[in-house]
Amino acid sequence: MKKRFISFILLSAIAVSTMLIFTSCGKKSDNEIYFLNFKPEIAEKYEEISKTYEAITGIKVKFSTAAANTYEQTLKSEIAKKDAPTIFQINGPIGYETWKNYCADLTDTQLYSILSDKTLAIKGEDGKVYGIPYVIEAYGIICNLSKFDEYFALTNRQTEINSFEEITDFYSLRTVVEDMTLHLDELSIKGVFGSTSLLSGEDWRWQTHLANIPFYLEAKEQNYNVGTGVEEFKFTHNVKMKNLFDLYINNSVTERSLLGSKSVSDSMAEFALGQCAMIQNGNWAWAQIKDVSGNTVKESDVRFLPLYNGGSDDSDMGLCIGTENYICINKNASEEDQKRAADFLYWLYSSTDGKKFVTEQLEFLTPFNTFNADETPSDPLAKEINRWLSDTEKVSVPWHFVAFPGTSFKNDFGSALLRYAQGSITWEDVVNTVKTRWKEETAKAR
Repeated sequence: MKKRFISFILLSAIAVSTMLIFTSCGKKSDNEIYFLNFKPEIAEKYEEISKTYEAITGIKVKFSTAAANTYEQTLKSEIAKKDAPTIFQINGPIGYETWKNYCADLTDTQLYSILSDKTLAIKGEDGKVYGIPYVIEAYGIICNLSKFDEYFALTNRQTEINSFEEITDFYSLRTVVEDMTLHLDELSIKGVFGSTSLLSGEDWRWQTHLANIPFYLEAKEQNYNVGTGVEEFKFTHNVKMKNLFDLYINNSVTERSLLGSKSVSDSMAEFALGQCAMIQNGNWAWAQIKDVSGNTVKESDVRFLPLYNGGSDDSDMGLCIGTENYICINKNASEEDQKRAADFLYWLYSSTDGKKFVTEQLEFLTPFNTFNADETPSDPLAKEINRWLSDTEKVSVPWHFVAFPGTSFKNDFGSALLRYAQGSITWEDVVNTVKTRWKEETAKAR
C-alpha cells in the first residue's frame, strides 16, 4: 500500500511537471524584451547586441525583423498578440497618429534626457513625449569619385566643367551627366546612374525621398505645419522633381522601360561593381556597397552631392538630413517590461559597450549627447555627412516626407512613376495622381 501511494505521488509530480513544461511553451520569459526591428539590413547585428546585454544583465532582448516595406503590416499583426512587442518603431508624426494608442509616455525616461535636441521628439497634444529619434541619417547622390576623375581626364569631353568640385547646381550636374553618357565605354560603365528601382515595394527612394524636394519647397513657401499633417499638396514644384527623375532614368544602367524589374539591391550592386558613377541613396547604403562581392569602390572615392534640382537655391543646398526612425515603448506592456525596455535603450545609447555597438556595428549617427566626436561611424558616407554639416554656408533639407500620407498613397505614387518611365502616361498624369490621392488619403485620416 505504501509503495502504491509513493508511486502515485511520483506519477502525479511527473504529470504536473509535464503540464508546466507544455503550458510554458511559446510564452515570453519574464526576463525578455521583445523588440520589433524596422531595418532588415542590421538584423544580424542586433543579435550580437542581445547576446552582450544578456551576458551583462541576465535580460534577453528578442529581436524580430519585418521584411522590407512590410513593417506597418507586421506591427499591426504583432501588436495584437498576447506577447506583443515591448519596443517598436514609428516613422514620424503620421506614424504616431496611427499608433498613438500604444505609445507609452517617455517624458521622464533617461533616453529622452540625453536627447540633444528635444524638439526632435514626437509629442502628443498633451505635450508629453511618445517617440524618440535614435538615428540621424542623410541622403543625396552618392558618387564614385574615381569615375569622375577618369571623365575629367578625357581629352574629347565636351564640357567646360573641369572637376568634381565644380558640380554645384543642377545645370552643372546635368551637363556632366549627359556628356558622361556619351563616353560610357571609355569610362567602363553601363550608365551614369544606377537603375532607378521601380519594382513594387522598392520605389521608396523616389515616392518619398526624391518627392521630399518639391514638398519641402512648397512647405517653406506656404508655412505648412508639417508636424500636424498637411491636407493638400499642390505639387507646385513638381518640375524640380521631374528634372532629377528624368536625369536618372535617361542616363541609367537600365533602359527606362525595364525599370519595373529593378530593386534597390540591384542598383546598389551596380554602383559597388563600378557599373555606374552615381546613385541616389542614403548613408545607410554603405553597408550594402561594401558587402557586395567584387566591390570595386574605394572608401576614399565615396562622395555625396545634394539633390540639385534647378531651383534658385541649388548653390546653397546641403544634404537631406533627418530621420523617420523613432523608438516607442508599448504602453500596454507590464510596468516591469516597460522599465526593462527603457533600461535597455538607455544602456544602448549611453554605456561604453552599447555605444560601441551603435557606432561600429549599427553605424548610426545619433542625436544623443552621450556620444563625443570620436564616437561616430567611420564609414565614408558618415564622414561625408559631417563634412556637409560643417559647411555653414549650406542649408540642410529636412525630411518632411515623414508627413506624407500612408502606404496606399505612396504605392500609387510609385506606380505612376513607373508608368511614366515606361511611357504609358505623361508627367501631368503623375502630378494629378499625387494631388488627388494625397487629398483622398488625408481626408480618410481625419
